[in-house]
Amino acid sequence: MHGFDFSTLQWILFAVCALLVGMSKVGVPGVSMLVVPALAIVFGGKASAGFLLPMLMMADVFAVSYYHRHAEWKYLWKLLPWAFVGIGIALWVGHVVNDEWFKNIMAVLVFLCIGLMLWKDRQRKEQLFPNTWWFAAAMGVLGGFATMIGNVAGPIFAIYLLAMHLPKKSFIGTGAWFFLIVNFSKFPLHILVWKTINWQTLTLNVLMLPSIALGAFLGIVLVKQISEKLYRTAVIVLTALSAFLLLI
Repeated sequence: MHGFDFSTLQWILFAVCALLVGMSKVGVPGVSMLVVPALAIVFGGKASAGFLLPMLMMADVFAVSYYHRHAEWKYLWKLLPWAFVGIGIALWVGHVVNDEWFKNIMAVLVFLCIGLMLWKDRQRKEQLFPNTWWFAAAMGVLGGFATMIGNVAGPIFAIYLLAMHLPKKSFIGTGAWFFLIVNFSKFPLHILVWKTINWQTLTLNVLMLPSIALGAFLGIVLVKQISEKLYRTAVIVLTALSAFLLLI
């Protein structure tokens, strides 16, 4: 990115993406999945992951400030060490593949997460997953890898928390703290190792802060007004279409 020589359409896209990031962090499910492939098409795979991260971090602060009292820390301590293993694997993969492969991996992860969301929606009966160390380890490594490569660990983390039968506020509060810790840990890696964050991208991120704040406010106010089924269907269809565009 050499200067802010973006078209009006691209500026609108950035603002909408920031709005969706803000909404996603206060409990509107799945909506940030659409942001990942949309930004990757504009910036390229690895660069888009670095551009999106500071927006997620700002939104994490909103989410934690609103839901911080509801976190279940015993589940966080089980997941976090394994998530950092997954981040380490992703850091190496991102270093050795070119951007075309990076975008392909992002697209596959997005499709995987869409599959998890659809599967989760169909599970009306008791979850079969055990509360064991290996399940936490598997979900942690997979989630860490997905969050480093494409910032798409949300559905993976949701599967784990749903298996633990957390109530809604504990679910959101635990997730808010998990992603705050993980995303702030990824920040220096993007700067020093992948070199996807610099003063120019950070300036652009700060310009998006009003949209993130508006998204967080709208998410809290409007989530109860939206038809959950229609909303999730639209998110999944649009996200799948965006991920498909990454592959062509």
